[in-house]
Amino acid sequence: MAGRAQDATANSKSKPDSTVAGDNDTPAAALPVAATPAERERHAWRILTDAAGDAKHLQTRIQSLAALGMMRSPRSEKMIVDAMKDPDVDVRTAAAMAAGQTKDRNLTTPLRNLLDDKEPQVVFTAATTLWKMNDKSGEDILMAVVDGDRRSGPTLMHGTEHDINKDLHDPALLARMGAMQGAYMLLGPFGFGITAYEYIHKNGGDLSRVSAIEQISQERTEPIHKELVAALGDKDPAVRAAAAKALVDYHDNATSMAIYALFADAKYPVRLTSAAAYLRTTGTPGPPVATIVRGAAEAKH
Repeated sequence: MAGRAQDATANSKSKPDSTVAGDNDTPAAALPVAATPAERERHAWRILTDAAGDAKHLQTRIQSLAALGMMRSPRSEKMIVDAMKDPDVDVRTAAAMAAGQTKDRNLTTPLRNLLDDKEPQVVFTAATTLWKMNDKSGEDILMAVVDGDRRSGPTLMHGTEHDINKDLHDPALLARMGAMQGAYMLLGPFGFGITAYEYIHKNGGDLSRVSAIEQISQERTEPIHKELVAALGDKDPAVRAAAAKALVDYHDNATSMAIYALFADAKYPVRLTSAAAYLRTTGTPGPPVATIVRGAAEAKH
């Protein structure tokens, strides 16, 4: 079992953009001198769909899902569901996490399907995501993890029965999955896991500033609004992305246009986050505000 966890780590390191996170950034196209609101909206969706469909770069697909998790719309929902069928285990995991971020009840059925995934990482993530959405379909899986080696067979709870993969009793694998889930909220647009940490550190990111942005954004005051808009121009890409994400509930044109300027940012995660944030500021719904505030409070503890 431990050998399988080591093999999974080795396979991740063999992926071309896992060991050199951030090296696949591509320059953004110049923004048009004048663009209509409809053209800006199409541009935002193109940024997201191109990244979600990037078959060559795993990390780009994962980063796109982190951005899609900021929204609730039929189009973003479809892209998340499609990613749940991706051949890569980390993309399916990111899709489950993104579904949880949306708090979209339409995604519970696809999440339930992931409870039968061949990879324990995906199964565990789907089960915990469903639980946080008040869906107990994966309770038997979570109970099996709690039981550890005391029970290895399938269980029946709430009318569901799933084969419990032996690797769900592997402490090393469980520790990795727990760390991934814990890091996702803070790393946000950069994905999760070691490649996201590598990306941020490679680009000089300061996670303490990102955390501070998430905290102050819970207060909707004009001084904080101005501070967040100013942070869109920060030299730190993690700060720029965090600021764009923090501005999603401001629906004035000046804020939307300030975020739109980041469509030309040099860093892909910033462009992805700004695309989702722009769509949010111009009308695309997202997770309920109460849920966002509760999640931020939970992250403090």
